[in-house]
Amino acid sequence: MPSSRLLIGPLLRRVVGTRATVWVETSAPAVVTVRTAGGATGTAPTFSAYDHHYAIVVVAGLTPDSATTYQVLIDDEVAWPVPESGFPPSVIRTRAADDRDQPVTLLFGSCRETTQHATARRLPPDALDAYARRLIADPDPAALPDLLVLLGDQVYADVTSPTVRRLLRRRRRRPAGAPATQVVSFDEYTKLYLESWRDPEIRWLLSTVPSVMIFDDHEVIDDWNTSASWRADMRGRPWWAERIRSGLASYWVYQHLGNLAPDEIAADPVYAKVVAAEDATAVLHEFGERVDREADVAHDTEPSWSSARDCGARSAHSSHVPWRARSYQWSYALDLGRTRLVMLDNRSSRVLESGHRAMLPPGEWSWFLDRAHGVYDHLVVGASLPWLLPPGIHHVEAWNERLADSRRRWVARLSERLRRALDLEHWASFRRSFDALGELFARLGSGTPAEPGARVGAGPAYAPPASISVLSGDVHHSYVARARFADRTVHTPVHQLTCSPIHNQVPAAMRPLMRLGWNPGPAAATWALARSAGVRRSSVRWRRLAGPYFGNAVATLTHRGRSAEVVIEGTTADGRLREVARQPLSADA
Repeated sequence: MPSSRLLIGPLLRRVVGTRATVWVETSAPAVVTVRTAGGATGTAPTFSAYDHHYAIVVVAGLTPDSATTYQVLIDDEVAWPVPESGFPPSVIRTRAADDRDQPVTLLFGSCRETTQHATARRLPPDALDAYARRLIADPDPAALPDLLVLLGDQVYADVTSPTVRRLLRRRRRRPAGAPATQVVSFDEYTKLYLESWRDPEIRWLLSTVPSVMIFDDHEVIDDWNTSASWRADMRGRPWWAERIRSGLASYWVYQHLGNLAPDEIAADPVYAKVVAAEDATAVLHEFGERVDREADVAHDTEPSWSSARDCGARSAHSSHVPWRARSYQWSYALDLGRTRLVMLDNRSSRVLESGHRAMLPPGEWSWFLDRAHGVYDHLVVGASLPWLLPPGIHHVEAWNERLADSRRRWVARLSERLRRALDLEHWASFRRSFDALGELFARLGSGTPAEPGARVGAGPAYAPPASISVLSGDVHHSYVARARFADRTVHTPVHQLTCSPIHNQVPAAMRPLMRLGWNPGPAAATWALARSAGVRRSSVRWRRLAGPYFGNAVATLTHRGRSAEVVIEGTTADGRLREVARQPLSADA
């Protein structure tokens, strides 16, 4: 067997009780051991696919409420930490055995192009790099966030660095017509992760702060699944089949597998097939094809699903609904203390049928409702696309969706072209999902009973949560918005927290339009346009509390007891972080 070394990692992914998962990529087949200074260990052999080698190691026996350093051994040789790095030791930090009264800190953001793009595009300093350098300078384990939440565009398959472009030019065998500067194959995808996650500061950060992730469009291609016609057009391109299956398979390996808790990994049917195979290439090839094929299935045949009034009933009696989730689900949920995080896939499983558009198919929506109800103080919903956009932009997207469903074919065709040309594909352009999400939040925040037939006048079925926050990215600017509900008494404050980009930029010409989107005048004009097309007014209203901020940024959401606060930090010209917004998220904010 050839000698092996650590190519990528270690990535500390999930810490659950006294167990943690650590993900690595090695250069050859090997046995990977993670050994902590406190004596907790875990070992796993690598699995192989496409001539690449990976392991996810479950470390058991950690001490509650502790921070312990660890090593990674490849075939019994220490591969991490790297002695000459000069960085502090990587640690695994656990929470208290009973962590209900322990604060929860979530670091979040989205849209990070590799730092090598700076050579071609002169991007502003990387906010995640700046955050990592601050921790490295003062490595106090007590100051570490509980979780890093990455909300999409962790890699850019369609916007590659000069280094990757040179690699692509040297490739002799690529599908006919494949874009010269974009990755297509699984092996080409691996170069994106190698380039991004071997950045020294990022590598150390990911080895010390647990992380969870969800994709957005650029992990596959810009505007992925904008509409049914978009999918049909892409299917006609000879290189697309390899691109989509490679994108989904590589996302499963590099990002999604680490999102799962140890017990969920053990129960995952794809993981079982992958580790059982001597070479899992065929397993992942079939998996990528199947998952994309499932997105073509017509998910919705019951108009009643779009009725937000059904939300609570379907949550309480999910076993009675006639449909099931897709056979593989990217959305997931986890609890930290009294905080519940639900991460939603609002890209791959969209319902795209005209007149029935939805961000999630009914079975997955039912799953989400089950997770949204429960005993917690704070509900956090992660979605790569913002639920609440600037109102002026929101009304344009709602207007466009309405016209795209027109019975006049020429109107529908023109509206579809506009949808694709202007990227009008956020929650606002999936109106049934926008309304259903708002109704769910209103129901949760008002304490309305979820059980069908329960006496509303008898009092709340449960105590409303202290806060509801939607974490998003995608739009390359950061802001905080507060939602209000016109026809409901909602006790819980509901906020949209958008932090984007980590390392990218919005074109200067777009910034005035985004600012105007929050202005009451332009918002009123675009609302009149939407109303002229028959768009009905939503019961959700919202106003901006902070932002918009257009620089590179990361944000921190902190929960202490029943209080919540978000801080957005942007980068300075010399690569440091400065606070650009601090917003309490309490009931009187």
